[in-house]
Amino acid sequence: MSRTTERNELAHDSASRAAPRLVLTGRGIVPGRAEARALVTTQTISGWGGIDPSTGTVIEKQHELEGISFAGRILVFPGAKGSSGWSGFFQSSRLLGSPPAAMLFTTVTTKAVLGAVVTRCPTVIELDGDPVALIRTDDWVEVDGDRGRVSVFDAAPTGAGGGAGEGVRVL
Repeated sequence: MSRTTERNELAHDSASRAAPRLVLTGRGIVPGRAEARALVTTQTISGWGGIDPSTGTVIEKQHELEGISFAGRILVFPGAKGSSGWSGFFQSSRLLGSPPAAMLFTTVTTKAVLGAVVTRCPTVIELDGDPVALIRTDDWVEVDGDRGRVSVFDAAPTGAGGGAGEGVRVL
């Protein structure tokens, strides 16, 4: 699909979908646009030993997302914890085909920022509201890393799919 076709589809979707429930603005640190269902955690995520990069599944024991995959989801979390291997594990998730569609986080560290850059998924930080508190798991979220804009919808656009990770669109 060409970029022009994608933009035309996005313009059509924007015209036919409901207005967002919430719009946040911040600083885009990785360009690009994606939309998908959100996966929200109030806990920091450990890269090395905390995720399985082949599936994008959080494997850290007693983490609130233990056993849940972030692949193809908008990952909303406070930030990174653990070693500097964090970015390497998130890059591996991209190389193995299971990265998040986009990332939103609140605590800016070199680990999390480098992880977002090497994962190459649109990322917005320093938002004007706390995404961890304002976005719910399974909300439909559009992340525009070029403009630093995050739009939250109560429902996915028609034809976007209904399940977790379905309907991911990298725009």
